[in-house]
Amino acid sequence: MKKIEAIIRKSKFNEVRDALHSVEVNFFSYWDVTGVGNEKQGHVYRGITYSTSDIQRRYLSIIVSDTFVEKTIKAIIGAANTNLVGDGKIFILPVDEAIRIRTGEKGESTLK
Repeated sequence: MKKIEAIIRKSKFNEVRDALHSVEVNFFSYWDVTGVGNEKQGHVYRGITYSTSDIQRRYLSIIVSDTFVEKTIKAIIGAANTNLVGDGKIFILPVDEAIRIRTGEKGESTLK
């Protein structure tokens, strides 16, 4: 099992959620977060410069079986990509064990 953490633009969340559902990733958690990025320039909109270093994002936490990792990543990239700086990041971490609290069941079957 793997934990996939993704930090994406808030404006792309609905598209990412729908893309995940389309590849049968139906359960995940998410939070609204603020982060500091690498870009040092601001964006100008209607003559006003906006800082892009402190920016609102959505943080997704997804646990999947090893067979779902690649299609989960492809779904996130496909839906979140705008080809602009600030599209986000994806991190993949190992998960040693999962336990369903209600039944005490262990392993990948807890993901279903």
